[in-house]
Amino acid sequence: MDKQGRRVIREYLPDQFRQFFAQLPYVIVGTVDATGHPWASILVGNPGFVASPSDRTLQVAAKPLFGDPLGTNLAAGTDIGILGIELLTRRRNRVNGSVSVTHANGFEVQVRQSFGNCPQYIQARLSEWHEFDPAAAKVLHRIEQLGEIEQSIIAMADTLFIATAYQAESAGAATGVDVSHRGGKSGFVRIDDPCTLTIPDFSGNCHFNTFGNLELNAHAGILFIDFTDGSLLYLTGTAEVIWDGAEIPTYAGAERLLRFHLRSGYRVEASLPLRWSEAESSPFLVHTGHW
Repeated sequence: MDKQGRRVIREYLPDQFRQFFAQLPYVIVGTVDATGHPWASILVGNPGFVASPSDRTLQVAAKPLFGDPLGTNLAAGTDIGILGIELLTRRRNRVNGSVSVTHANGFEVQVRQSFGNCPQYIQARLSEWHEFDPAAAKVLHRIEQLGEIEQSIIAMADTLFIATAYQAESAGAATGVDVSHRGGKSGFVRIDDPCTLTIPDFSGNCHFNTFGNLELNAHAGILFIDFTDGSLLYLTGTAEVIWDGAEIPTYAGAERLLRFHLRSGYRVEASLPLRWSEAESSPFLVHTGHW
C-alpha cells in the first residue's frame, strides 16, 4: 500500500480535479474541533463557488450552514479534508490540506494531498436548488443519543460521510484530516442502540484512508443527509474497526465492520438548500442481505 499510495496520492491538483471542483454545487468537508473530535460537514454554492487559482490551492466562497460545527472549527492553520462528489455521475475526488486564509465569504486551502476514488457504492441521484434564505435560523436539536427521528433518518440512509484525522507529530506527510463517502442499499447502517451504529465495509480500493486513521485515532464524525427534506444529522464520537470474527458474515458482502459510538451531535431541520431525486439503481452496489 505504501507503493500504491506514492503512485496515486499527489501533492498538487491535476487539471481534471481543478475543473471538477469548479463545476460542483456542494462539497463535503471534514474538520476537527477544539476538543479533538472530527465532524463531517457540507458546503453549498452555485457552481464555481470552489475555484483553483493554482494547482496547490483551493478557494471556497461559501459560509457554513446554520448549526454546522464547521462554523466554529474553521480557522487559519487548521487541517481540513474536502471531498468533491457528484452523486449523479458517481465521480469523486479528494483533497486534504490546511486552511491558509479565512475571510467573511469563505476560505482558502493549501493542498497537501489529492487523489481520486472509484464510483463503487455511490447512489446516483440528481440535485436541484430549493428556495432558501441563508440568513434564516433553522430548528436545531442538540442530541446525546439517537431519538426516533434521528433513527428514522439513519434507517432510510443509503449514503453517509465520515471524517477522521491523524495529527500526531510522527505523522509527517500523512498528517491531516480526511473525509470519505460510504454507501449501500437503504438500511445498510444498523442501529444497535441509541448510541451505537454498525456500518459494513465492502470491497473497495483498499486505500484504508478512514480505517488507517481510526487505528491510530479512534475519533470520528459522521454526516447523514435527509435527501427528501434537506435536514442534516451531524454526529461525533469514537469508532472501532472489526477486522474479523463471526459477526462480519451476517452482512452479505461485508469484508469488515465499523462500529461507531456516539458522543454528541446536532440535527438541523431543512438546513440544506438542495433536494435530491430518488436514487437510481447502481451497478456498483453489492447485493446485501439482512443482519
